[in-house]
Amino acid sequence: MKIKLMLSAALLATLIGPAVLARQAQPQPQLRPQAATRPAPRPAPASLPGAALLPGTQALLDGYVRDGKMPGAVGAFGVGPLPTLFVQSGRLGDEATAAAAGPDSLWRVYSMTKPITGLAAMLLVEDGKLKLDQPISDFIPAFRNMRVLTGPDSLASRPAARPITVRHLVTHTAGLGYNIITKGPLLKEYERLGILPGQVSATVETQARQVRPRSLQEFATRVASLPLIADPGTKWSYSIGLDVMGAVIEKASGMSFETFLQRRLFTPLNMRSSYWTVPQSEVGRFATNYVFAGDKRVPVDPAATSAWLQDPSFPYGGAGLVMSARDYDRFLHMLQEGGTLDGVRVANPETIRTMMSDLLPAGVKFGGIGGMTGGTEGMAMMGFGAGGSVYLADAPGGFSKGTYGWGGAAGTIAFVDPARRVRGTVMVNYMPADRYPLRTELARALASDAARFMR
Repeated sequence: MKIKLMLSAALLATLIGPAVLARQAQPQPQLRPQAATRPAPRPAPASLPGAALLPGTQALLDGYVRDGKMPGAVGAFGVGPLPTLFVQSGRLGDEATAAAAGPDSLWRVYSMTKPITGLAAMLLVEDGKLKLDQPISDFIPAFRNMRVLTGPDSLASRPAARPITVRHLVTHTAGLGYNIITKGPLLKEYERLGILPGQVSATVETQARQVRPRSLQEFATRVASLPLIADPGTKWSYSIGLDVMGAVIEKASGMSFETFLQRRLFTPLNMRSSYWTVPQSEVGRFATNYVFAGDKRVPVDPAATSAWLQDPSFPYGGAGLVMSARDYDRFLHMLQEGGTLDGVRVANPETIRTMMSDLLPAGVKFGGIGGMTGGTEGMAMMGFGAGGSVYLADAPGGFSKGTYGWGGAAGTIAFVDPARRVRGTVMVNYMPADRYPLRTELARALASDAARFMR
């Protein structure tokens, strides 16, 4: 009864809003459900207590699997110190031999890597090795004399009004571009110089490696050679800022970016299923990623031949990690608890509060990002912290001021409401991220579960 009451008062009522938090800003037209070309995988056996306490959410995932919209999915929801509730359905791929989806299955989280990189930067601020408003040229001199495009149709440029700072990198206000949204001559230069910090499939990766830098430092130096799209600190624009941040973290910490994350976050938080490279021994629990060609779901990165089975050119701080729902939940749980989990402190409470506060430069607004990026919908009450969006006030639907989160390009969702000590993660792998209205329907399912406890 105690668990039911706490779920009613805290978890389910407050999950309704954060589920909407991860909605795309630019929803795709509604398409017909995919016609199954093979027998739909059976939902995995329901595991307690998640399936029993969240029956509407369980039914939602089961329906997606039954209708052939996705092979499988896993949700992880938590409130306060109570055990995480896992809801799971289906398998990790369309093939009959694919393993059942579960809390320890591995998924490409893409841009849900960004909050982890954001916290890494904040840990160095806590250590006194970085300052939020410190020029990154103190660590990478190539950024000392940046220039800004004077128009979108050429590479003509002028001197930047101010230097790029750590704050600018973690909030996407540095004036940097991104190959997934940049256009025109600047995009061609990004492609020519291999400024492509991410991977999609083994085939695409073979081509990208021919031009991509082979280290974070070389990557950052190449980025610094190109003009910005706007003066630093004047515009929010989705960017490679968190990837460049990885290079700054290396310089400030004196160790490789991946080593820093392992020592300061993954090991102390007991996150044992977070990989830049998926070991061959773990392929059996790795999901296949799919892309939609019309109504047909096609494997774009099969687990058995995935690009993630070989080391990346360098660790992509903006989109590089493969993780389990259990691991990402542990990361969010630590944020929820102000930097401590299971008696282990990885950050001071003030560091976590700062990370999940609005860090945008004065006068800059977060306008939202959508489509295939996995980002969140912007609105007047939303700002941006270190690597993720944050609500600036309590909002309709139950989520409270300070709710922080981000999503991934393959459909993953993550949020944490520190005020009510609530968190949630959803793992799927298909592109585009908004192919189906999973986020909106999740909100309705959680509302249904909440109503069940209120009867």
